[in-house]
Amino acid sequence: MSAEYATFGLAPAIRAGGLLAGGDYQVHRDFVDFIVDGHPLLFSLSDLDAVSPLASDVPPAIFTDRVRSLLLETEAPLPAGRYIVYGCPECADLACGAVTAVIERDGEDFVWRDFAWQTDEHADLELNGYHGIGPFRFRGAEYRTALTALLDGDGDGARGTRRRVLLIGARVSLLAKLAAALRTIGVGADIAQDADGVPADELRTYDAVVFGRSAGAGERDAVRRAFAAAGADVPCVDGLAPAVPLLVAQTEHALDRSPPERRRLTDLRPVGDGAEVEVEVTSSCRVRLTAYRVDRFSRTHTRDLFDAVLEPGRHRVPLAPKAVRGEAFVVARAAGTVLVAAVGR
Repeated sequence: MSAEYATFGLAPAIRAGGLLAGGDYQVHRDFVDFIVDGHPLLFSLSDLDAVSPLASDVPPAIFTDRVRSLLLETEAPLPAGRYIVYGCPECADLACGAVTAVIERDGEDFVWRDFAWQTDEHADLELNGYHGIGPFRFRGAEYRTALTALLDGDGDGARGTRRRVLLIGARVSLLAKLAAALRTIGVGADIAQDADGVPADELRTYDAVVFGRSAGAGERDAVRRAFAAAGADVPCVDGLAPAVPLLVAQTEHALDRSPPERRRLTDLRPVGDGAEVEVEVTSSCRVRLTAYRVDRFSRTHTRDLFDAVLEPGRHRVPLAPKAVRGEAFVVARAAGTVLVAAVGR
């Protein structure tokens, strides 16, 4: 089989969860993505919202079985030597659709070929094949080293535990709603007024800190010092407004520690007098913009502004004036990435 060599690697990735308009939500998933020739393979699949089979929240025995399957130490899970490369982030059911590929050995090499979208046991390459992707030939030593590192526990956080954040503030009712929302999407959350007396070992279990607007500057500095003294380098989020979906989006952005080149969305900012926002994307993907406006009675008003596939580059999107009047914010979402910007005029 002829195919030029491609490099193979693995890197931690997330599928950002969140509260969506209409009361729907999507779960947070941590997983290991496949890095082919230095770029996430998932980004080659346009706006696909999916995760690899190597998710950190699956039981250890299943995780191990999936790694050994990719090493071809077990039988292929689908006919014709096909393996699931990316699946539904909500349920992992093949009926929801999955990207599959034939994975096989060719001498010492491993080859991934015939990528397809599949919703049952058999793939129709002519109708649902990804004809512009692959085949990829990986050097056996490089391929095996990357995957076996996951089994040895050296996979750069690949088999990490559930994400956990600490919520700081005096408005317990708002923080309780935020904690409930985060738990709903799969992120653990604890509430406290400060970090005094919290053991260093416990502080190191948190992945982010979220400050409610009721937390004063002195309280925030004290919390930051406590985490620094514990040797915990975690992002601290200053809550923008008492709007739970917005705070969830801010938290998800903080939990994404991937480098910019491995994100679909890399920038969101207001332009001029706030009549537009500028969005930057690194690969072709679906982008959704939602406005959150807080009125003088602290009521939150939500409005969907934009939903379309954008090509790589910077794009300007006009904002509906009524949607961003006063104290307002825009949340931008693409598969796996979320950004927040203040845009009120």
